[in-house]
Amino acid sequence: MSFAKDLTTVCRMVKIEHSVFALPFAYMGAFLAARGWPGLYNMVVLTVAMVAVRSFAMAFNRYADLDIDRQNPRTQKRELVTGELSTRFTLVFIVGTAVVFVAACALMNTLCLMLSPVALVMAASYSFCKRFTYWCHFVLGSVLGLAPVAGWICVTPSISLTSVLLFCGVTLWVAGFDLLYASQDADFDREHGLWSIPARLGIPAALGVSTLSHVVAAAFFLLAGWAASLGGIYFTVAVLTGVVLMAEHLLVKADDMSRVNVAFFTMNGVISVVLFIATVVDLAVLG
Repeated sequence: MSFAKDLTTVCRMVKIEHSVFALPFAYMGAFLAARGWPGLYNMVVLTVAMVAVRSFAMAFNRYADLDIDRQNPRTQKRELVTGELSTRFTLVFIVGTAVVFVAACALMNTLCLMLSPVALVMAASYSFCKRFTYWCHFVLGSVLGLAPVAGWICVTPSISLTSVLLFCGVTLWVAGFDLLYASQDADFDREHGLWSIPARLGIPAALGVSTLSHVVAAAFFLLAGWAASLGGIYFTVAVLTGVVLMAEHLLVKADDMSRVNVAFFTMNGVISVVLFIATVVDLAVLG
């Protein structure tokens, strides 16, 4: 019972439901590589790998940031801080998810297996970036940006222009909404010597960088559709997601962070799912 309780708690800690950000883009990469249904086997191992590596990254981040989370009023109720979850169990979970990820990559193909340590290092490195670089938001973006690339090479062990363009789009998309989220901690980060764009340049500037990131991300999503020879359905939805991204910035003001969670989770979760669905429908129409 204790193990089951700890496992439930650690799943809550890593916010397993936030897999909605990256998983649809991984599926998108797989469908584009296969020009349709990638096969049940590929979908299963890809799902296992993505959930495992994301859980690894989140648990590692919570463990690495424990000293910071203890001091930040916004994070003092996190499971590791309160003692609801032990550091020992968290370390076991981190190692376990890393092993599951590598095993899932091995079941894909040799290239995925060879690149799995790189993905793990990138996923773990983000946790330390806030201690020495203002580019931490884009480092996080690049980690999630690997999702469509992973989906592509799961099906076809090679890197394509489409997957690279999606990588750029997802990187800037994630960096944009992480800047919104990080703006909540601007004062805390500044006082404790942590590196973030909101702390360094101020919230108004951070919101401006976030908006620019999302404008360029929307352009990359359109370019990816062009590279993949998709049709009108995808492009129509891609344009609409760009509009949604811009609307997201109307919710968050420099002097009002109350609607950050709506912009951060609800709207961005919708964007990844809708782009994936548009891709699947467009491929089906194209035959």
